[in-house]
Amino acid sequence: MAHHVSDLAASDIAAYLAAHEEKSLLRFLTCGSVDDGKSTLIGRLLYESKLVFEDQLDALYNDSRRLGTQGNRPDLALLVDGLASEREQGITIDVAYRFFSTERRKFIVADTPGHEQYTRNMATGASTADLAIILVDARKGILTQTRRHSFIVSRLGIRNIVVAVNKMDLVDYDPAVFRRIEREYALLARALGEDLDITAIPISALEGDNVIAPSAAMPWYDGPTLMEHLEQVELEDARAAAPFRLPVQWVNRPDLDFRGFAGQIAGGSVRVGDPVTVLPSGLTSTVTGIVTMDEQRTEAIAGQSVTLTLADEIDVSRGDMLVSSEAPAQTGDRFEATILWMADEKMFPGRSYWIKTAGGTAQATIGAPDHRVDINTLATEPARNLALNEIGVCAVTLDRPIAFDAYADNRDTGSFILIDRLTNATVGMGMIHRALSRSANIHWQATEIDRQARAALKGHRPAVVWFTGLSGSGKSTIANLVEARLAAAQVHTMLLDGDNVRHGLNRDLGFSDTDRVENIRRIAEVARLMTEAGLVTLVSFISPFRAERRMARSLVPDGEFFLVHVDTPLEVAEARDPKGLYAKARAGEIANFTGIGSPYERPEQPDLRIDTTALTPQEAADRVIAELARHGIIAAAGI
Repeated sequence: MAHHVSDLAASDIAAYLAAHEEKSLLRFLTCGSVDDGKSTLIGRLLYESKLVFEDQLDALYNDSRRLGTQGNRPDLALLVDGLASEREQGITIDVAYRFFSTERRKFIVADTPGHEQYTRNMATGASTADLAIILVDARKGILTQTRRHSFIVSRLGIRNIVVAVNKMDLVDYDPAVFRRIEREYALLARALGEDLDITAIPISALEGDNVIAPSAAMPWYDGPTLMEHLEQVELEDARAAAPFRLPVQWVNRPDLDFRGFAGQIAGGSVRVGDPVTVLPSGLTSTVTGIVTMDEQRTEAIAGQSVTLTLADEIDVSRGDMLVSSEAPAQTGDRFEATILWMADEKMFPGRSYWIKTAGGTAQATIGAPDHRVDINTLATEPARNLALNEIGVCAVTLDRPIAFDAYADNRDTGSFILIDRLTNATVGMGMIHRALSRSANIHWQATEIDRQARAALKGHRPAVVWFTGLSGSGKSTIANLVEARLAAAQVHTMLLDGDNVRHGLNRDLGFSDTDRVENIRRIAEVARLMTEAGLVTLVSFISPFRAERRMARSLVPDGEFFLVHVDTPLEVAEARDPKGLYAKARAGEIANFTGIGSPYERPEQPDLRIDTTALTPQEAADRVIAELARHGIIAAAGI
């Protein structure tokens, strides 16, 4: 008898697990303005779905007595607000993910912040969602955050939106209030796009009205409850309908007889025998095998992690993308994208960032925005950069070609994040629109005479000697002395001075932080070209930001860039004030003057530090010459 009961229990468990696996999965997020009841709504869904364990309920009751806002009743928001600071303030700060299930469907819900400063967190939660629940406080109506979040979810490809008009109990369940908000949101939805599927539902997350069961207090509403809609909404599997895409995450070579390419399929399906193309190289082959952890397959679909083997021994590396030969992805090093800026520091056009896409990681330069979106009106407006939580359309230029799709065609292969190269912090996220023509039509032209040949003609190696320091530190004086010494020894040089260059090449730039970044970007490119010509190039610029100095170094080969920090204290440089600039800055006549109204980021590891309070200009020049000779840029004899 015991065996029979045990066998029955085992079969029941197996049947339950099989049925559970066959349920469809809906990923959705809740968003909206501050205190619209997002956490309370999710807590209600979890509570009513009987997915709160006894120990969690005990903790909920205890926390509700100490931190809750509902008197003697359990504060359901505390089921989701897990951070101590969230509970103390009664707000959501980070994205909280929760899983729950009903008889019909499985769900993963992301509770996202409402505060404007945490919009970046909300966008992160939206990036993987199929549906968005946008809560609107019935007392307040459509707010700026409602518009902002609606715009973001629509641009992130979410087509199914539920407008949950919450706190209907606080407006006496008045149907006129709900209908007014429903009409206002319909106008907003039309401005966002014609293909959005909008469902408006009046609810009270606190009281449970229309969340799980129909509300007796709102007999005038005859639509589905929120849970009914979540269980019934039909979703298109855009990834399954897309052409085949497999970003290569790992080259699997356990022995000499096996070489496979592993990754998660980001679009479409693949069968043994299908022709595939490797991007960005364009090499082609045929799939000979599809391997998973425990079996060989003849077919695999989007979302599955597999290893593919190919018929030909072609070069495929991590960061490449295997695609359908019949419908390949785009390739290029320049594209147009919508960018949501996520950093406290403004985006600087021209600054170099890391970009991470399904097609790999590269260096990226962001152009000045074509326009910025006014969240309140959804109108476009001119902009020179993007600040925290601002959204704009920009051109993105990479240091190498990658494979990508338009975001509208594939969310996985058409999205990217931007990473600060100094701090490794994520500073932006973007959705690709299209390749820009230069990507396909401009190629690097090989030349017969290269940098080594030009250097051989001159009898010395090329180099960039980059002098950085405050205005009045002595950069130009020392650079002039170094160039004179080098010229006397017949070393071919070019001196790029900040003031001189602003008379010509950079005469269109001002002194804002954005213009300073572009100023240095241009000079760094000119210096690179000078090294291609075989010259020792002396660059004398304040160049206040570490990121741009690092970018300049990255443009030339290792061992050919020397950062010289002309280290003069601010009070000494200001006392010298040879051009009277500090006096004008102190008087408010010059804005954004480095050291006064704009920061100077000291080099952390310069190749050479010169203390001008301890060395004369001539002694400083001797130190620079000695450094170049020590690294073999010039011959020590005769200098």
